[in-house]
Amino acid sequence: MNCVAAPGTLRQMAILGTHVPRQCGIATFTADLRAAIAGRYPQLDCFVVAVNDPQQTYDYPDGVRMEIRQEDPSSYRLAAAALDRRGLDVLCVQHEYGIFGGKAGAYLLDLLREVHLPVVTTLHTILAQPDRRQGTVMDEVLRLSERVVVMSAYGAALLRQVHGTPQRKIDLIPHGIPQVPCHGRTKARLGLDGRRVLLTFGLLAPDKGIEYVIEAMPAILRAFPETVYVVLGASHPHVRARMGESYRAMLEDQARRLGVADRVRFLNRFVSLEELTQFLAAADIYLTPYLKTEQITSGTLAYALGTGKVVISTPYHYAKELLADGRGLLVPSRDAGAIARGVVDLLGDDARRLAMRRKAAEYGRTMAWPVVASGYLESFVRACRDRDARLAPEARPWPLKEGPIERVINTRT
Repeated sequence: MNCVAAPGTLRQMAILGTHVPRQCGIATFTADLRAAIAGRYPQLDCFVVAVNDPQQTYDYPDGVRMEIRQEDPSSYRLAAAALDRRGLDVLCVQHEYGIFGGKAGAYLLDLLREVHLPVVTTLHTILAQPDRRQGTVMDEVLRLSERVVVMSAYGAALLRQVHGTPQRKIDLIPHGIPQVPCHGRTKARLGLDGRRVLLTFGLLAPDKGIEYVIEAMPAILRAFPETVYVVLGASHPHVRARMGESYRAMLEDQARRLGVADRVRFLNRFVSLEELTQFLAAADIYLTPYLKTEQITSGTLAYALGTGKVVISTPYHYAKELLADGRGLLVPSRDAGAIARGVVDLLGDDARRLAMRRKAAEYGRTMAWPVVASGYLESFVRACRDRDARLAPEARPWPLKEGPIERVINTRT
């Protein structure tokens, strides 16, 4: 990775969001974004303010220097004061309604209203039909952000149509993906030698539609008896807290009833990037059979496409955009027959699969984390300039004096 000078005069910044080892997609994204910025711009001090879910504490790495208690309103206000005291140049917020406390994540607004920093907010969910509270919170997040980042053109269109956000305030930056090598003979190392491998990975939840791939397996096996479907990932913590492992148990029972239990392998764990890379390298086809058509981003789909995988997906918004122009195959939602036909057609057409892989890999180069980090730094610089232009010199806030930080927020030096 090439190290370059940070543009403008940026010296120190923070990213607010969840962070590994918390198990959620945004936690992984936050960790990857911070690592990408630190790797590409080593002279820029970039750290994380991690949001802890209720009743949980985590052993965070050194890059996490502050922690907020998700359901404690005072923690957000104290975080704002602590961030101001550090004299940061910019704050980058990872927004998803469910990771912040209050109705529709409203506690975040307490922090944004009190922090005296340019704010760049990455929107991981944009709803076409938000309820009244969700709409009110999002409107205020947008008002308090100098700039907002979306990962798809559809997301930018939603902001303009639903919230009236001007295009000049929106930056389109793709979801980052790691630069990972493809390992030779990975199938043999994973015990999948001689198999046609279908793969789905990510935190398991009922909206992932995995039951429709399992339903398709008998038809797939009639055409390609050596096929195995690997479902890689732990159950989502919120799903596990609410309904235990009932969804996974239902999927396992379905596979037994259909007589394909020996061809559907569940790996119930939150995997490392190294292990994920091995399974991606082994996969012949990657599937995202998601049920929610309004989904505007998917880290798992971004990873699969970026590593040059052949992808079959249902037509949620992010998939339609990412898999356009022959980069993948879209099939109707909740349609096991369409999944089976898609898999069988692609497994039987080597030339078509190779063409898809080449197009996917070429597009994936625009999503590599160093490229994405550069896009974020440009957005940060624009945010600082926008704020300077918006605030008259006499209106700019003076830095707060040093003071004690209360115990409701953990601050690391």
